Amino acid sequence: MNQEYIIADNWSIIEEGFDQETVKSSESLFSLGNGAMGQRANFEETYSGPTFQGSYIAGVYYPDKTRVGWWKNGYPEYFAKVLNAPSWIGINVMVNGEILDLFTCSKITDFRRELNMKEGWYRRSFCATLPNEITIKANIMRFLSLDLDELGAIKYEIEVVDADAEITFIPYLDSGITNEDSNWDDKFWNTTSVTSKGSRAYIEAHTMKTNFETCTFMEAQLFHKEKKIEINPSEKKEETFVGHVYSHNVKQGETLSLHKFGGYTVSRNHKSTELINVANAALKEALELGFDTLLENQKKAWDTIWQMSDITIEGDVKAQQGIRFNIFQLNQTYLGKDSRLNIGPKGFTGEKYGGSTYWDTEAYCIPFYMATKDHNVARNLLKYRYEHLEKAIENAQKLGFSNGAALYPMVTMNGEECHNEWEITFEEIHRNGAIAFAIYNYYRFTGDYTYIPEMGLEVLIGIARFWYQRANYSESKEQYVILGVTGPNEYENNVNNNWYTNYLAKWCIEYTVEQLQKVKDGYPDDYARIIGHTNLTSNETDEWMNVAKKLYFAFSNKYDVYLQQDNFLDKELITVENLDKSERPINQKWSWDRILRSPYIKQADVLQGFYLFEDHFTLEELQRHFDFYEPFTVHESSLSPCVHSIQAAKLDRMDQAYRFYLRTSRLDLDDYNKEVEEGLHITSMAGTWMSIVEGFGGLRVLEDKLSFTPRIPKGWKSYSFKINFRNRILKVIITKEETKFILEGSEQMSIRLNGKRLELKPNEEVSA
Repeated sequence: MNQEYIIADNWSIIEEGFDQETVKSSESLFSLGNGAMGQRANFEETYSGPTFQGSYIAGVYYPDKTRVGWWKNGYPEYFAKVLNAPSWIGINVMVNGEILDLFTCSKITDFRRELNMKEGWYRRSFCATLPNEITIKANIMRFLSLDLDELGAIKYEIEVVDADAEITFIPYLDSGITNEDSNWDDKFWNTTSVTSKGSRAYIEAHTMKTNFETCTFMEAQLFHKEKKIEINPSEKKEETFVGHVYSHNVKQGETLSLHKFGGYTVSRNHKSTELINVANAALKEALELGFDTLLENQKKAWDTIWQMSDITIEGDVKAQQGIRFNIFQLNQTYLGKDSRLNIGPKGFTGEKYGGSTYWDTEAYCIPFYMATKDHNVARNLLKYRYEHLEKAIENAQKLGFSNGAALYPMVTMNGEECHNEWEITFEEIHRNGAIAFAIYNYYRFTGDYTYIPEMGLEVLIGIARFWYQRANYSESKEQYVILGVTGPNEYENNVNNNWYTNYLAKWCIEYTVEQLQKVKDGYPDDYARIIGHTNLTSNETDEWMNVAKKLYFAFSNKYDVYLQQDNFLDKELITVENLDKSERPINQKWSWDRILRSPYIKQADVLQGFYLFEDHFTLEELQRHFDFYEPFTVHESSLSPCVHSIQAAKLDRMDQAYRFYLRTSRLDLDDYNKEVEEGLHITSMAGTWMSIVEGFGGLRVLEDKLSFTPRIPKGWKSYSFKINFRNRILKVIITKEETKFILEGSEQMSIRLNGKRLELKPNEEVSA
């Protein structure tokens, strides 16, 4: 049974009632981020019960030495770990000397959390009776500023319900933290200074090995009856801790409030000698604006984001809450301001997957960012890969490849491979193809070709060289084969001729050769530079094309489908519906040996290829492959339901498409995989957006124009979304009766609706 304690609401994630069993899950679900930093929804005050503490700084990591395989040729020496950073959010609270701790309180009522996605803030309130029998009401609000992305703000209010009392707030900084996810229990941080000056405090610390220097900072103000109290706090200082003590007597029914501002300055962005000065500037601005003005600015910043990225659903609150939660978390994780950053599968909500970059970015996330933001945001994601090209070539060299062949890493922070499972590190090479496809997809959608001659063509050449060398000629088949791989379906390792991998290899080579000619014809200076740098010859590209033309694809005449890999039909083909529910999920119930011998598919594999290259196949072919493979798919990857939802919608199987949509949109809210306490599934959230826009809305780019084949789930009255297509903003509203388009700006636009051409004029509603 899925968790069901999250209350359905159009704009907020709401929890009512305190339950120790859901604390860790809620710490994930109510997480905050602003693209530069993020934190789990840990309590500010002391909590002695089970909790997963987590504060994270974008781009700051540690190379945690791998536990296995490091002695083998080509094996990564480390797994990059996003670091649990020094905490700035802590506020110990005492009432008449008794510490506030919800784990030890004798009574807790009216507990409520709310993550307001529309305005970008998190609030928690409760009434608690402490062990000394004093009852208090607490109201706490927190947000991470989008405008000042090194800064966060907390307002912590305490009302004494049944007595006069002395309330003590101790806001603090703490660098004595550890990662939940650590291979060898290494010390990740070294604290170099703990300083305090008046109401400000700083902890300077650097990461071990990578030597990222950071300053964690804070300043607090005390308010009684909404008036600021001028007070010089006393200081508590330890080796990795600094706190300020604010005490004040209040009468029964009165409220005491602490406003705390804090955050991080980092050597990634500033000179290490300037970190405290930059922190002081941030605090000065925060205090001049004050909590309430900062909050108003936060609301405006989020309003701007929602103006473009919101998807409305009328008639289904759970579906509406799900998509907004996904869009909110994607924007909290990455805003496209810094091409050195990327999108980790857990974002700022946990430590699993190391907070690193996977192929998820290119295969799932880029469409969302292209359509809901300026095209430069997606361009920055592609620039990230270009800037790591030399590392990708080094990664390939470690495995024995040569001549500039590039193998992009499965997992990375800085371009180096840092994944520590051999069957993925060395074999899940389809990630190369996802990067090439993203280059194609970016140009197809944005119309910006400049990326290819400036950066992308060199990436494509490196990838094509890899595919050429990775294939080998089979005398028995008289074709080229690609052996020993793992496809997107990670429940099959070390297989031969994975169809998705082979198809990507063929397409990548052909696309690269096509772009070489295009750049040669249209950008001769760039072409000369690239050829000079890569030493590419026409003989080499002829050899590539020979491999592409003769690449082998396993096919079953019996089922009339491409085989996922050579030996798929050797398996005992028992469909998922015949699996006992007690055996699910198989990745938690079965041995790996049993999984590998089973026909069960973790996520779309052949169907992933049919999604990327749908224009290469007929609708009948899609239907045949969907009907063959989906019954074997257990969807135990967060990336699986969205692809199946899109394809079910294309096949006009809307009940099935809707079920897949609801699963992907509420994967974390309903904790389908029983693991939400480890963090959220950020990258698959982009797939949720695709499920509506590409699946239900039927959005495609055909013959250089937007095309729509809209469908609507039974229970919905309407839904709407916006698309930024080549700097033209188009709003699409779909009801059961009609589809409406509203084009913003000053230029006309031609689109297709159900195959028919439609001319749109600016600021006029067109219905069809």
